[in-house]
Amino acid sequence: MDEEGQIDFHFDKPNCTNEDYVKFMRKTGLFDLMENHIVNNLVDYVTGIETGLDSNGRKNRGGHLMENLVESFLCKTGLVKGVDYFKEMYIHEIEAKWGIDLSSISNNGGAEKRFDFVVKGENIIYGIETNFYTSSGSKLNETARSYKTITMETKDLEYFKFVWFTDGCGWRSAKNNLKETFDVLEHLYNIADLENGIISKALV
Repeated sequence: MDEEGQIDFHFDKPNCTNEDYVKFMRKTGLFDLMENHIVNNLVDYVTGIETGLDSNGRKNRGGHLMENLVESFLCKTGLVKGVDYFKEMYIHEIEAKWGIDLSSISNNGGAEKRFDFVVKGENIIYGIETNFYTSSGSKLNETARSYKTITMETKDLEYFKFVWFTDGCGWRSAKNNLKETFDVLEHLYNIADLENGIISKALV
């Protein structure tokens, strides 16, 4: 999955052209791994990645992948880093840069929140959070509740909107918590929304 879309590759019963598989090997870096003898056993390596995505030791790997995916769509929309969108900004930095008041989120300066991305719309600043959950757990419920709180704290601000991009099969076991946030958060999107151009439709 990348900014060009999603392709499901099957290796037991090939469903794509040879050229597609070559492109897959090249873009994932597997050719490089084998050519440069970085790994000795490709099967163990790939199995380790799948295990790592679900393990606590690499619990944020999926989150970083989602961040990269969202950023690729921000760029694809034509937004320029450092001009139209900014990465990892704290509340006090947002307030200082655009002269707005976000004390409703920061508890009057008592708490410091950092957003994964901030997008400067025509008349609105968008604070964006991204995550991807491959497995269930208490973290999903905590995140949904936390983001519902941010939504309620900013719902009356005309100059700032909270945006959440999330996805992953982990949400299947936490649908009720996700729905609670979905019911109050206008800008809650998944990967399919990104592919369908939601950034250009809703944020810029």
